[in-house]
Amino acid sequence: MRCPKCGSRDDKVIDSRQSRDGSSIRRRRQCLKCKYRFTTYEEIERSDLRVVKRDRTHEPFDRRKLAASIAKAFEKRSTSLLTLEDMVNEIVHDLETSGREVPSSVIGAKVLEKLRGIDEVAYLRYASVHQRFQDVDQFVDAIHTLGRRIKPNALQRELFPPETVQEKSDVAPARSRETTLKDHGRV
Repeated sequence: MRCPKCGSRDDKVIDSRQSRDGSSIRRRRQCLKCKYRFTTYEEIERSDLRVVKRDRTHEPFDRRKLAASIAKAFEKRSTSLLTLEDMVNEIVHDLETSGREVPSSVIGAKVLEKLRGIDEVAYLRYASVHQRFQDVDQFVDAIHTLGRRIKPNALQRELFPPETVQEKSDVAPARSRETTLKDHGRV
């Protein structure tokens, strides 16, 4: 390894540690000639992923571009950078094991799948760009499909908890069958 200060190739490793996720090794080095200390990182060389765009053009996969698009969806949301980093790592790992060429639609679908479980607002933001929403009706449809699913995240509260709906129906006066039919089944 060349010293960034004097250019000498003679150095020694002072400290070596694994990163948090175990995907890289951080090495602290010292130049034997000028005694300058510097840090290097060792990572597994990734296969060259290529993204097939909607217009059928190809471009190299850019992890930073993926992270930036997800960060944009999480903008002004209370989500940690570690959550975002873990999400990007999982998606990149899935893509690397799937093959050398990946359609951009597959990348978008994987991002939407992860966002749906973490943050619904971020999901809607990303979906509006990825699925190219043209009008408000498409937003409303996406919101309705989100409302129909079961929330796996225990920290995310239900908008209308089942017990409050039952309490209101117990308090409401009894309605006749004719009134119910007339109101088209609305309670």
